[in-house]
Amino acid sequence: MAPRTTERLMNLLIALLVTPTYLPKSRIREIIEPYRGQKDAAFDRMFERDKEALRTIGITIEVRDTESYHGNESGYRIRREEFELAPIDLEPSEAAVIGVAARVWQSARLGEATAVALRKLVAAGVPIDPDALSGVEPRLAASEPAFEPIWEAVVTRTPVTFQYERADGARAQRVVEPWRLVSWHGRWYLVGYDRDRADQRLFRLSRVVGDVEPAGGPHEFDVPDDADVRAMAEALFPAPPTADAVVRVRRGRGLGLRRRATSEHPDDDGWDLIEVPYGSASELASEIASYGRDAVAIAPGDLRDEVRARLARVLEAAG
Repeated sequence: MAPRTTERLMNLLIALLVTPTYLPKSRIREIIEPYRGQKDAAFDRMFERDKEALRTIGITIEVRDTESYHGNESGYRIRREEFELAPIDLEPSEAAVIGVAARVWQSARLGEATAVALRKLVAAGVPIDPDALSGVEPRLAASEPAFEPIWEAVVTRTPVTFQYERADGARAQRVVEPWRLVSWHGRWYLVGYDRDRADQRLFRLSRVVGDVEPAGGPHEFDVPDDADVRAMAEALFPAPPTADAVVRVRRGRGLGLRRRATSEHPDDDGWDLIEVPYGSASELASEIASYGRDAVAIAPGDLRDEVRARLARVLEAAG
């Protein structure tokens, strides 16, 4: 479906869903921009096609005669109780899949289109039923700037290139065939084929630096049938703990570290000493460094050195 058609249908759906009364056809024509510029016959054809499109996907549109400035004419609305799904019992794994799909919808262009449509309705003087907004209110779940272009590349199977910052701070240009997007612990990851390294790779979107550019055309590659995306996604889970770190944390700070701590003892001047089990010194050093002056690695020595090196790179980058 063309983007303009999708946006027009969304605008029509929201207009009919959030108004507490039947919306006259002439009013619908005034408040939905693509309708406004059409001649009478063209508008009638477009409006009928859009209503049929909504009905085809199971949305019930009620029709009733109304009085308006143009005299008696048909009015339209969508009842919220007819629009919403009946309660569904889902297994935990099924609910998790639905949750990820919903976050993708909320994070992509439709979330912004919904907000824009609501603002247009309010500006046009259409009465809004506040209780109806909860079903269509957009929530941004993916804040990474790279999400939108990579999501588009996954859908269209378009190779992309971007600068990627590794855990140690080094950066390199990557050319990737994007296969899947995976969400884990509030972060988004790209699973794909790295052309330069001729191998499957996993990329955290928050480490994509700068713009994501096409590196080819749409439908240039196919995702292999034997691609073990599940096995690659397992790399998202932290390595099992093999050692303990001693970290000095300012009181009331470092909550992520404290949640995993196996012991905690008060230190002087508003600090605590905590022991944190870890499996990857690099990942723990990155986390400690992210707290800035509120967390200090004490032991072991290689962890302390890694945190210092990360902070030194931050200072160098800041001039």
